[in-house]
Amino acid sequence: MVKLGVVIIGFILAVLVKLLLGQLELIGLLVVGFLVGYMAHEGAFGGLVNAAIAGALGGIIASILFILFGALFGLASLLVFGFVGISAIIVYLIYYAIIMGITGAIGGALAGYR
Repeated sequence: MVKLGVVIIGFILAVLVKLLLGQLELIGLLVVGFLVGYMAHEGAFGGLVNAAIAGALGGIIASILFILFGALFGLASLLVFGFVGISAIIVYLIYYAIIMGITGAIGGALAGYR
């Protein structure tokens, strides 16, 4: 079962990781995924699901912010980012969901069930 509060916390943390950490994004996503899985207290599968959903939402918002910040440089870049933007959203969605899902499963397994 998806715990909405845990997913929202993970979503916010995933977006903050993208905006603040830059080169350390992978390490930040690993930590956030672990925390989401641990906070879910639903075992390995529950941690995986909660962290993957939080990662997917965070990936979508982070890629949209990336596209909007790129569009600030002019109309030509807005057109380029518009075409490339769909693939960027899909790539970030998959990347965030997989990275956070794996460590969420580890965190959920360590936390166990309540």
